Amino acid sequence: MASIDKFNDHCWNDVVPESDIKLYSGWRRETFVGPRPALLAIDLYDLVYRGGPKPPAEINERHVNTCGIFAHRAIAPTKTLIAAARRAGIPIFFCTQETRPNNRPRGAVSTRRVIDVPADGYAIYHEFKVEPEDVIITKQRASIFQGTPLFSHLSLLGIQSLIVCGESTSGCVRASVVDGYSNGFHVSIVEECTYDRAELTHKVNLFDMHHKYADVMHVDEVLAHLDAMSPGRAAAE
Repeated sequence: MASIDKFNDHCWNDVVPESDIKLYSGWRRETFVGPRPALLAIDLYDLVYRGGPKPPAEINERHVNTCGIFAHRAIAPTKTLIAAARRAGIPIFFCTQETRPNNRPRGAVSTRRVIDVPADGYAIYHEFKVEPEDVIITKQRASIFQGTPLFSHLSLLGIQSLIVCGESTSGCVRASVVDGYSNGFHVSIVEECTYDRAELTHKVNLFDMHHKYADVMHVDEVLAHLDAMSPGRAAAE
């Protein structure tokens, strides 16, 4: 849990004017991971890691839709987050784009983006091993909730809160967070485990979601909560 005075102790402080932070002061509160959480790993697919840890603007012509350095610097903290979720025994849901043939009518596209994605572009990136107990949700829209069985899975499991990581902050992460909040879940976004193609877009969207729909938290805060939930820790106490 983070105290009220730490509410804006986040990555957006170098781009959001102090006057705007003051304007949104009414939203300040303690932030926390809610009860009975599940982890949503949004769109950790191969396409966004292509081209290596370089600025996306430098490699986008060869690797369309890459997140470059922003994706790669989130790998280590995301692996740590997933490992902590496993130790805590909470459900883990990965998602990626639907790629089966004949899955939608012509013209029914996910976004306004028009790119040619290689067949293997939407495979979960190799650094993130999907275990047999994990669930992979395939989706046709930005949100992991839209047109998928996720909500019914969460309901059956008694999930009350969501921990969110992945990409992109302004796109599929944001859509999933808003839908999660709108469906009554407490949502925590892990700052170091989310990213976008542009740093400004990432920071501004985190700021906005933090004040309206979710608790943006640092990975160390979330890890501490998950480790406190782990069966081994509970037995020791």
